[in-house]
Amino acid sequence: MCDPVKCIIIDDEPIAREGLERLVYKNPVLELVGNFESAESAAEYMRCNSVDLIFLDIEMPGTNGIDFARKIPSQTLVVFTTAYSEYALDSYEVNATDYLVKPIEEQRFHKAVEKVCNYHTLLVNAEKETVEADVDFFFVKSERRYYKVRYDDILFIEGLKDYVIIQTGDRRIITKMYLRTIHELLPRSVFFRINKSYVVNLDKIESFDSNDVFIGKHEIGIGNAYKEDFYKRLIK
Repeated sequence: MCDPVKCIIIDDEPIAREGLERLVYKNPVLELVGNFESAESAAEYMRCNSVDLIFLDIEMPGTNGIDFARKIPSQTLVVFTTAYSEYALDSYEVNATDYLVKPIEEQRFHKAVEKVCNYHTLLVNAEKETVEADVDFFFVKSERRYYKVRYDDILFIEGLKDYVIIQTGDRRIITKMYLRTIHELLPRSVFFRINKSYVVNLDKIESFDSNDVFIGKHEIGIGNAYKEDFYKRLIK
């Protein structure tokens, strides 16, 4: 069980909001703090109130869900709720935690909340770590267990859609999370995003050339968009 998750619902259809409310009230993790018919009214509420999670419709008058998701704080999680499955790819671009197609089945809803809970726990722990400077690890859930991962043990992290693979010296840990989300939890002084799919531990790089870095037996390409910043970091 994770800490309580403060959530709001944004949907222009009253029946859809009522259905989501019923599902939210059945889940003990969730605390519903707002119910809005438009992105604009929700934005007004969020100016003065913190929100952990948004259940967000996509097709709405005024600001649509995809555009609204691009404007919210990065620590606010989003689960899209829509009747249109073709928006699934767009949801990846804004790092949505999950994507529910209406009519929403109760079992599928609770599965999405479980994923939210995992992400929320990591974000809460990350906030604590910024206060406790001596903390040098985090916990991540994989295959129904929580694994302790020390920063110093990480070689690199690979992103595969909504999964990441944490590669340490002796094991690979696979968990449901976006690469950008986990990158935000790690010390930027040590971890660097080297291409669209990889974050590497700079301290573990043994050598590099104009195209690749070498960490043990692993060879990882340097993305063109990341090369300039990478060379500035490594060559001083």
